Amino acid sequence: MKFVKTLSVAGALAALPTFALAQDTAAPGFDEIGPYIMTTLLFLVAGFLVFFMAAGFAMLEAGLVRGKNVAMQLTKNIALFGIASIMYWLVGFNLMYPGEFNGFLGPIFGTTTWLEPVGLDAADASLEYASVASDFFFQLMFVAATASIVSGALAERIKLWPFLAFLAILTGILYPISGSWQWGGGWLSTLGCVEGSDAPCGFSDFAGSTVVHSVGGWAALAGAIVLGPRIGKYKDGKTIPMPGSNLALATLGTFILWLGWFGFNGGSQLAAGTVGDITDIGRIFANTNMAAAAGAVAALILTQLLYKKVDLTMVLNGALAGLVSITAGPLDPTLLGALWIGAVGGAIVVFAVPMLDKFKIDDVVGAIPVHLLAGIWGTVAVVFYTEGTSIVTQLTGVLAYGVFTFVVSLVLWFVLKAVVGIRVSEEAEINGLDKAELGMEAYPEFSNG
Repeated sequence: MKFVKTLSVAGALAALPTFALAQDTAAPGFDEIGPYIMTTLLFLVAGFLVFFMAAGFAMLEAGLVRGKNVAMQLTKNIALFGIASIMYWLVGFNLMYPGEFNGFLGPIFGTTTWLEPVGLDAADASLEYASVASDFFFQLMFVAATASIVSGALAERIKLWPFLAFLAILTGILYPISGSWQWGGGWLSTLGCVEGSDAPCGFSDFAGSTVVHSVGGWAALAGAIVLGPRIGKYKDGKTIPMPGSNLALATLGTFILWLGWFGFNGGSQLAAGTVGDITDIGRIFANTNMAAAAGAVAALILTQLLYKKVDLTMVLNGALAGLVSITAGPLDPTLLGALWIGAVGGAIVVFAVPMLDKFKIDDVVGAIPVHLLAGIWGTVAVVFYTEGTSIVTQLTGVLAYGVFTFVVSLVLWFVLKAVVGIRVSEEAEINGLDKAELGMEAYPEFSNG
């Protein structure tokens, strides 16, 4: 019975295009509207998966900071998402994809209406790609992820409003400018290309190991240098551990991020209208999962060997580093390829965290090893599997993003430090930012943090 019902529904759906054409010969058939519908749906589904990564970042950071700073960290995460949404609408989208939309500051002044009208008819729609609204929604989720990377690294000692001011510039201007170099058809996307040749060329970053993750990492590194370490973190040449408040939350956050990454990488196929596209998305999902698993296992084994005990926080960040590592090229590797690329990412975290401590760069959640260093590794690893890529082109892209984002971020952090100050007082840091900056606590029954 179930099989018969399925056939009936399938038959009815198949007949719909014919019925439409019988009524109006100008109406497009399903072979024309199908790719538009499927790609739009891909952007929407992948977009809300990436949106859920905001919850993952919030839980991860809330779990890895001390109890006296949890409410502050949660406030930063929801505030940064709101600011990123507004700034990317206001200037970022048009800045990142120049020439595709009408106007620069159009949305706020009403001179551009690139969202489709309500009740758009298929005959009036541009069926070449997907809904612009869905494309905007999907791209917006990436800029919000970039902002979240900065939040965790600078936790427990930065003022709220200067931090949000920096993120407004990062999400509205810096990220869109550098993003346009690759995803907006800019100079990196055509680097090394020969005119008239159809051979693959240009800098390759499929879903953003560099465009998204290293940008957030570079901005975080600049902020950590200007801000300085937390009080008591480094003493007499030793690194003093400052355990997080809730490793259960940190683990939950990691699994949420892992889930969201399927949308992050899978949606970056940017098409779902053919058998080939859908098959590729399945391959991307499998490779993404394998890299995360390998990163976690690599960190698990290495911490046991190096420290004689497994470090859960390293394992969590190992999984995330594996995900970042595969993001630049999740389509082309075999499963074995995804495994070793992700495993190297997990190893990078284990060795990079103590290295940063030697330089007294205090990264509360390990965002710089995970997103910056593993992001660089993943971008370089593309050359092993993706046709038409070269190590020179990939390193040129890494260097370009690094110099631009780090230098401009460093200048911005110094300006904010000089004008309004970016660090809370010593008393506020000792008592906790929840009380000092917000006047509330995440765990009021445990006032000692």
